[in-house]
Amino acid sequence: MTKLSVNINKIATLRNARGGNVPNLVEFTKNIERFGAQGITVHPRPDERHIRYADVFELKPVVTTEFNIEGNPVPKFIDLVLQVKPEQVTLVPDAEDAITSNAGWDTKKHKDFLKEVISEFNNNGIRTSIFLDPDAAQVEHAAATGTNRIELYTEDYATQYAAGNKEAVLKYAECSRAAAAAGLGVNAYYDLSLDNIKYFIEQVPEIQEVSIGHALITEALYFGLEATIEKYLNQLQS
Repeated sequence: MTKLSVNINKIATLRNARGGNVPNLVEFTKNIERFGAQGITVHPRPDERHIRYADVFELKPVVTTEFNIEGNPVPKFIDLVLQVKPEQVTLVPDAEDAITSNAGWDTKKHKDFLKEVISEFNNNGIRTSIFLDPDAAQVEHAAATGTNRIELYTEDYATQYAAGNKEAVLKYAECSRAAAAAGLGVNAYYDLSLDNIKYFIEQVPEIQEVSIGHALITEALYFGLEATIEKYLNQLQS
């Protein structure tokens, strides 16, 4: 079964919009896990416009499933991860002013840097994943970094699927097979939703984990959080 990790950045955004502590991130996290999600994802950015670094420390003793921290491995981020020691760290090449994740790594160009960072995380018992565009050549270079997994950037799939082009999934399936052949695990993230996730998982069965935030929180406004998580779990199990 593909595991569901819920990205809670949007909950932090809502809290930060008014100040204070409503909605309460810790209580929200406990409910997400109680409703059946198998992981919690956070993506702290330098400006802390949603998840704050302090949130990550507060959440560490609360998360009882898998804790996944995403981010650009700048020194401050690396220090955070080494202190918190989540089960997984996902490396994302975000610019400081990026609204959201918008590109995967050039693993050939940044191979030496990624090797160094990944080695440090692996030595501390933290599973690593590299955020990648669906390009089989990038998978080959990613395998040479020592990473444990890749995370496929699925925005193009979601956009093309909505436009009726289901063949957009083929390059993801190719990359996933290449990763599995290289001994890498495969995750997926970005714009996956109740509308498109079932087909994606059927066509890319190697996917071990999906991280979903914006779509899931939006859908929860209509269906409620517990029902929405249940819907995702049903899609991922079938």
